[in-house]
Formats: sequence, C-alpha cells, structure tokens
Amino acid sequence: MQMEIRGAERLSYRERQVVVLKEMGYTAEVIARRLGLSPSTVATLYNRARSKGYQVVLVIAGDPLGLFGVEEGADEPGEGAAQV
Repeated sequence: MQMEIRGAERLSYRERQVVVLKEMGYTAEVIARRLGLSPSTVATLYNRARSKGYQVVLVIAGDPLGLFGVEEGADEPGEGAAQV
C-alpha cells in the first residue's frame, strides 16, 4: 500500500511533515516529540494544512481484499503457463 498526498505542493515543509505523520496515525504528542515542536504547534500546522485542501489517496496494488473475484471462464493465475 502506498500513500499519496495530492496538493502537497501547497503545503510548507513543516506542514507536509505533520500531515504525513498525522495521516500515518501518530498523535499530536508523538509528532511534537519527534519534530521538536509543541503539541499546539502541531495542531496549528495540521489545521493550516487542512485549510489548504490537500487530499490523501491510498494506492493498493492488486486485489488484496478479494473484492473482484475471478470472472467466469477466466484463467486462474498460473494456468496455461509453460511447464519446464
């Protein structure tokens, strides 16, 4: 899985740092310790970034949840492969 932040070019360097860590699930306190900031500064940076309208998009390769299944009549992966 890959995380893409659309609109990141509108964010400052610090805002991008906070957004990435926040979107990864870290709390403001953990982010503050990691970046050497106060939790209120982290909150300010995050709110400022949100007001600039970035979007987080998760890119998931393949079909890890099995949502699409196998179409009828379609070959299973590996079927028809040449045997050595």
